[in-house]
Amino acid sequence: MDGYVTNLNVFRGDYATAGAAKLAIVDSHSFWVYGYFEETKLPHVRVGDKALIRLMSGGELKGHVKSISRGIYDRDNPQSRELLADVNPTFNWVRLAQRVPVRVHIDQVPDGVLLSAGTTATVVIAPSM
Repeated sequence: MDGYVTNLNVFRGDYATAGAAKLAIVDSHSFWVYGYFEETKLPHVRVGDKALIRLMSGGELKGHVKSISRGIYDRDNPQSRELLADVNPTFNWVRLAQRVPVRVHIDQVPDGVLLSAGTTATVVIAPSM
């Protein structure tokens, strides 16, 4: 795979043993973005809509909506934690609209823009007409 080595944990004289992780590889073709949209905004978001991704580190990317999550974790129901996104719907005493993950595929990365998994971005969706 094409990728980047990270967390290299090898020193001179070390032996590699089965089952002991010594490094991680981030696949260079595996980057994508999650936008967390209020449930009240979801009627305006469709799979295939164009997306503009503004990285907090600087730079803009173009993409499109790949998928919209079909379930999130209900904190009031302890039985619903099975692989659903756990998004906190409250802030102190105010009840907020739920945030639903929208997966955005990155279509184009300009030269000089560094992508790093886990960083912050703003996602703007251009709804289809």
